[in-house]
Amino acid sequence: MPSTPSAASGAAAGATRRGRPGYDQQSVLTIAVDVFNKHGYEATSMGILAENLGITKSAIYHHVPSKGDLLRLALDNALDGLEAVLDDARASNGPADEQLEFVLRGTIQVLTERLPFVTLLLRLRGNTEIERDALARRREFDHRVAQLVDAARSEGSLRSDIDPRTTTRLLFGTINSIVEWYKPGGPISQEKLADDIILMVFHGLHSS
Repeated sequence: MPSTPSAASGAAAGATRRGRPGYDQQSVLTIAVDVFNKHGYEATSMGILAENLGITKSAIYHHVPSKGDLLRLALDNALDGLEAVLDDARASNGPADEQLEFVLRGTIQVLTERLPFVTLLLRLRGNTEIERDALARRREFDHRVAQLVDAARSEGSLRSDIDPRTTTRLLFGTINSIVEWYKPGGPISQEKLADDIILMVFHGLHSS
């Protein structure tokens, strides 16, 4: 029996859906984050995303409602990981210097395991509400780490002759710089990287 025009159209649409590459939301997000980091979020159009994904723009909307939703999901990925470190009981129990070391190690682990997502977070300019909300969460994270630095300083486990604001900024500057030069799978493992940074932070660069 010949197909009616509507049936033929439905069959063609079904064939098109079956022919799409096997993406899920997470794989779309992973590629989108790489494109955002390469071109900048604002300069990345849905057309550029579609080209990099090898699918149509309408196919992207099958996974997310908008480009902004991709940004929100990406930033949540980074921030949820960082906030989970602070929510761990080890970040609030024991001597302040041990809490601080745990948080720094955890932060380094998140940065290395979620490198593209944290890179995107650190490059935000605050031009959209989604970005401003993420920056507010990041500032709160930074503030809580700064409180640990101050507590360790008050306990006498960190030097008191260095301005605490300088200590905090140097800590963040050192750790945040990881996104610019660290290569996962390279000669430095995540564990070795964390050990080296912790050793430098707490004991300096003088040889014993």
